[in-house]
Amino acid sequence: MKLLQNIGLSLFLIGLTIFSSLIFLGKYEVSSELFEQTISDKNIKSELFIADINSTMVGKNFSNPFSFSLAITSALKKANTIHKQRNEWHKVIWEKPHSFSFQIAKNAGTGLVKENKGLFWFLTFGLGIVGALLFIIPTVITLGPAGIKNNGVFLNASTNRGWIGWLVFIFLVSFYLLLYFAPDYIVNWTYIVDPISQQLSGHLASQWFLYGFLYCTVMTVMAVRMYIKYRHNKYQILRTTSVLFFQIVFAFLIPEILVRFEKPWYDFKNAFPLDYDFFFKWNLDELISSGGFGLFILVWGIVLTLVIVPVMVYFFGKRWYCSWVCGCGGLAETLGDPYRQLSDKTLKIWKFERWIVHGVLVFALVMTGLTLYSYFSGTQETLGIKTQTIQDVYGFLIGAVFAGVIGTGFYPIFGNRVWCRFGCPLAAYLGIVQRFKSRFRITTNGGQCISCGNCSTYCEQGIDVRAYAQKGENIVRASCVGCGICAAVCPRGVLKLENGPEKGRINPTEILLGNDIDLLKLMNEKQS
Repeated sequence: MKLLQNIGLSLFLIGLTIFSSLIFLGKYEVSSELFEQTISDKNIKSELFIADINSTMVGKNFSNPFSFSLAITSALKKANTIHKQRNEWHKVIWEKPHSFSFQIAKNAGTGLVKENKGLFWFLTFGLGIVGALLFIIPTVITLGPAGIKNNGVFLNASTNRGWIGWLVFIFLVSFYLLLYFAPDYIVNWTYIVDPISQQLSGHLASQWFLYGFLYCTVMTVMAVRMYIKYRHNKYQILRTTSVLFFQIVFAFLIPEILVRFEKPWYDFKNAFPLDYDFFFKWNLDELISSGGFGLFILVWGIVLTLVIVPVMVYFFGKRWYCSWVCGCGGLAETLGDPYRQLSDKTLKIWKFERWIVHGVLVFALVMTGLTLYSYFSGTQETLGIKTQTIQDVYGFLIGAVFAGVIGTGFYPIFGNRVWCRFGCPLAAYLGIVQRFKSRFRITTNGGQCISCGNCSTYCEQGIDVRAYAQKGENIVRASCVGCGICAAVCPRGVLKLENGPEKGRINPTEILLGNDIDLLKLMNEKQS
């Protein structure tokens, strides 16, 4: 078993090293034909930008993506600055510099990777998948029951913020920074998935197709780990299968196939306000211009948010979405499972969590309100605030930094549900419904609790489950996503996930963790 693990680890590290090194390979050359085509396709009217690129880039070779990107982004920013000073707004290039550079680099790139896409797919994804499985499977099979003392979770450098965990943190954060803010640096990564993208959508791969494919690959590999680790727990098997299905089929395959048939790219399971740009002008215009199918998507998105989501939460709690459907939750439950014990359980963090996650929800709702007002009124400002500025701020801080860089990159340091606990506006919306109008609860049998602490340790949402279990009180916390791991690791069967009548869901003797004013008010109301 140890030999098999070492072979697997070696193959995985080889694949990861080759994947990382692809950034530095290849050459880039902008031909006059390519640049003229770009000018035509994007309707560029900036003579300053055109002249700059013609003099500094056209016909010249660049040995790496960094110098190539610098030349394009510098020319773009310089030209835009001058046009804005002259009030020549029709000549400004509004695309983000690195996104604009990526589209040119995609066509301008040459070299070993672009000419051998299949080979490099095998040397990166292929070796990574095989190596990961060879390493994971023997480890999980021989692993004892989940518990604080018997599986070394707090003695492992990869699961206890050790040096391995910090290296994983650095890699994940670096990946997300490149993906969101410098996609032109990772053009070679997109080349190796071009054949797959062309088969599905008929187009070459963008950085987002690369991310979607990588996302599904990682979830699939780590789902195998979940299947083996929780092979004796039917709930965990079904839950893992569900999130894997919804991610691969609804979030990846269907949207790409829709594009092939010239329909809008759309993830039918992505509900507002998680899908925060659903009501943006560009999206509404695209849906309306797409005819009946686009209108169906528009109606579906509204009904999903206002009707389906609260109804489902009432009957099944927020777990139906956060633990069975959501792609963010799916990655957290597969890739993030080894880090679930790192979630902070203190009262201070609980209070902070409630303020910030509901703050993000309010931010999303205000931004959407301004967006719709601007869309129907035709104005670009409200109370002196530009709607586009609000959208850009939200997209940068919440959509990119919080959901991506912090939300996933910080798994090895702060646990696997950082985004779900502190940043997801949909989780906040679901939580409000679950807390006050839902049949879902986790019931406890205090007489059987031996205070081992397994439940609290492995709660990814930072809930001190043991404190509830010791008093035999139902758990109805708004943050609970019903993952069921607390019940799975309990050696005495104290915890049980239930959907029962609302009456009796919260007992008059409900446990108080600190000075929880909201909970105290609710208790007083039920007593009266």
